Amino acid sequence: MTSTLGLSQLGLVDLLPPSLQTIPEAVGKNMAIARARTGSRIMAVVKADGYGHGAITVAQAAISAGAEWLGTTDIEEASALRAAGLTVPILTWLNPSGFDAEAAATGRIDIAVGSLEELEALLKQTSPAAVRVHLHMDTGMARGGCPVHEWDALIARAWHGHQRGKVRVVGLMGHLPLADQAESEVNAPAISRMYQARKAIMEAGFGAPLTHLAATSGILTDPATHFGMVRLGAGLVGIDPSETTELHGASRLTAPIVHSATAKAGTPVGYGGTYITDTSTSLSVLPLGYADGIPREISSEASVEIHGRRYPVVGRVSMGQIVIDTGADSFPPGTTATVFGPQGGLTPTIYDWACWAGTIPHTIVTGLGPRVRRTII
Repeated sequence: MTSTLGLSQLGLVDLLPPSLQTIPEAVGKNMAIARARTGSRIMAVVKADGYGHGAITVAQAAISAGAEWLGTTDIEEASALRAAGLTVPILTWLNPSGFDAEAAATGRIDIAVGSLEELEALLKQTSPAAVRVHLHMDTGMARGGCPVHEWDALIARAWHGHQRGKVRVVGLMGHLPLADQAESEVNAPAISRMYQARKAIMEAGFGAPLTHLAATSGILTDPATHFGMVRLGAGLVGIDPSETTELHGASRLTAPIVHSATAKAGTPVGYGGTYITDTSTSLSVLPLGYADGIPREISSEASVEIHGRRYPVVGRVSMGQIVIDTGADSFPPGTTATVFGPQGGLTPTIYDWACWAGTIPHTIVTGLGPRVRRTII
């Protein structure tokens, strides 16, 4: 094997917006598609750092395009949005580290409460004002949210907290377990449960809660799930889990070639030698691997794009490197390869990578590691 030594510096991989389109433009276009499908308020969900695209950037773009609410994982994420000057209502609903009632009240951050234990923990705390609460009911997922048999107890305890001035129940939320199937009949049980919960909350003495059930798939496929508000998350950055609507990709992942080599026929490539060249060929190394978010379990169909052509990824994915087989074409170090980008042309998409890895596109964009340099335009 003969080789051409790579650049003296390793180089970094870049997450760049698609050509001729900024992240705010892509988010704005996706918001417009969602707006055309619903008359409900839209919450822009920017969990996982805006699905890997920058929470503040995505949130600002969504608000500019008409989003009236923001959604985050926890109070810490919500507080960062407040510190960036965003003033629209924000809801958090996972809060893995627990609730901070004072931070929620001071930051004007709503909290979703999905169990008696969570509510009790909240009521034990002191805060300068009543904490705004959305009751999170299990509508068929068994993955968070209050089980049906505990709804009455949760609502009664919330009413007690309301009378003491500790909480204000302003919202009701649930999840659609089967919305990705894009068949309205599969959503009927969850819809029925939301109406049941809404009625129980109102009969307890609360006003009509702002009710929200649908996320991206429900928004795009089933108006019956929309209620007073919908939650647009993955759809903001171009991911439609229902695969019914072509949205606008908001990013492009590129990396420079850092090493090039000519390999003879019969040369094993990478750990374990799982790929062996069948002819004399050119190989190039890109400085990104599973530590950067490239799935290790990719099929032999995985490829990248260089100068309008696709080249396969060969051998095992390493922690910080992948190898591509460029055949008769030889590229010098510094040549840019595009790992994924928006739909159209020969550039692989996040959907392609999800297919090659046997996963969903969400994991591709949210799995990008800290070495990936984000360039926000």
